[in-house]
Amino acid sequence: MTADYDVTAEEIEQISGVNPLRCMRCGRCSATCPAYDEMEYHPHQFVAMVERGEIDKLMESQSIYKCMSCMACIERCPRQVKPARLIEAIRLAVVRKQGGNHLCPDDVPALYDPDLPQQALVSAYRKFTK
Repeated sequence: MTADYDVTAEEIEQISGVNPLRCMRCGRCSATCPAYDEMEYHPHQFVAMVERGEIDKLMESQSIYKCMSCMACIERCPRQVKPARLIEAIRLAVVRKQGGNHLCPDDVPALYDPDLPQQALVSAYRKFTK
């Protein structure tokens, strides 16, 4: 990874749209996680680590790749904290740190495929422009 791109907790919160301060540490998200046994850091720990600003630890963890993005943690959270969105934001930060991955509006026409669902294009645009 390149050393010239430091990621802050505020950036992760902005990318994910999640406020980690809403978490009450009940652990329901982790209890329902199908990848729990495979993860070094569990969903509730991700939230706490983002809150504490321990982004580098999360970016180096293999847990971000063990998350199945099933969103079960989101469904179980009584406070709508959305740990999976934080994990996805960390993954995106790693990708950007490795190669500055962004999508510009001018890049879209060249990528357009009439067989591609419009939702996929809009989702990719939203994800890669944050």
